[in-house]
Amino acid sequence: MRSYLENNILTVFPQGRIDSSNASSLEDEIENIRKDHPSAQLRLDLEDLTYISSAGLRVILRLRKSAPALSLINVSPEVYDIFEMTGFTEMMDIRKAFRQMSVEGCEILGEGSNGVVYRYNDELVVKVYRDPDALDDIEAERTLARKALILGIPTAIPFDVVKVGESYASVFELLNAKSFTKLIRENPDDIEHYVKLYTDLLKTIHSTEVDPKDMPDGKAVALNRAKYLRDYLDPAVYDKLIALTEGLPERHTMIHGDYHTNNVEMQNGEVLLIDMDTLSYGHPILDLANMYMCYVGFGELDHGISERFLNLPYDLVSRIWGLATRLYLETDDEESIKAMTEKAAILAYSRLMRRTLKRDSVSEFGLKQIELCKRRLEDLVPKYDSLDF
Repeated sequence: MRSYLENNILTVFPQGRIDSSNASSLEDEIENIRKDHPSAQLRLDLEDLTYISSAGLRVILRLRKSAPALSLINVSPEVYDIFEMTGFTEMMDIRKAFRQMSVEGCEILGEGSNGVVYRYNDELVVKVYRDPDALDDIEAERTLARKALILGIPTAIPFDVVKVGESYASVFELLNAKSFTKLIRENPDDIEHYVKLYTDLLKTIHSTEVDPKDMPDGKAVALNRAKYLRDYLDPAVYDKLIALTEGLPERHTMIHGDYHTNNVEMQNGEVLLIDMDTLSYGHPILDLANMYMCYVGFGELDHGISERFLNLPYDLVSRIWGLATRLYLETDDEESIKAMTEKAAILAYSRLMRRTLKRDSVSEFGLKQIELCKRRLEDLVPKYDSLDF
């Protein structure tokens, strides 16, 4: 029987059928393999297992008694049904095998820090996670999406998990849906209509009360980003940035965390929100800061970055931000808009500076980006005593 040891996990590969005719000998063989690795965690890869009888289930129970952390992976749907009907899935870690999909040649709808979202066909959207061990992240996003839906936020719930190469991916049904990016690109004369719908959904999100136990704290995330800059900012600017972030009024209302036109879809006249892994709660300025970074900060030094990220010309990207701020604040008062924009920019440059320090701190462009963020923070942070608006 094939087996291998990696990171103190002993993986064993039973094959064919496990029934009364071979259950005992198979159990002996597994135990003999375990003798060479007594401290290793046991995992059974059942990719090549076609059937398991009650005798085989008793073997699993005995193995679990001596190896409490026993897990079963790559279980076929047929064998998984047996484990599910007998209650095994409720008492131990059993994971189905994942079908393979290819996104080669598929349109990229959007990219984030956690993954890339593809239009697979007219019906399906696939989000491929960057982390090759993202199953926990996928389940966390699915949970957040369910909670948002229950609270009245129109969103698509992933209905399947697949493999794309060596990565995991979530599959969503979005029949004939188009992102707001694509709608604006195809209908630039209707930009005000689409930005109005986009902003209305954002207001709905920001007026939705959530239980803090159900979602991460957005302010805590922003504070951790700011604290990363301790050694890179003037001490007075750094201290003020921390004080401004800590001083954000507590809000138990929802924020998306990555709100831009790639993550808002239109399906049969209904506006839908996707990419829910950054869903959290907190002050609305946190979402507006992320929007500022997408629409302004990313492309400030190189307009092409924004254009590649959002698949829109930079003049349209700028218009989206300008229209959205006026519609969100429900005012044309330039001073009010400027103040909110600069407060959002403080958190946006904080995030962008940290992001660049971690990802691109040695290239010529990266160094210019870091210096730009530093100058912007040194200019804006002293101007305000609160990020509330």
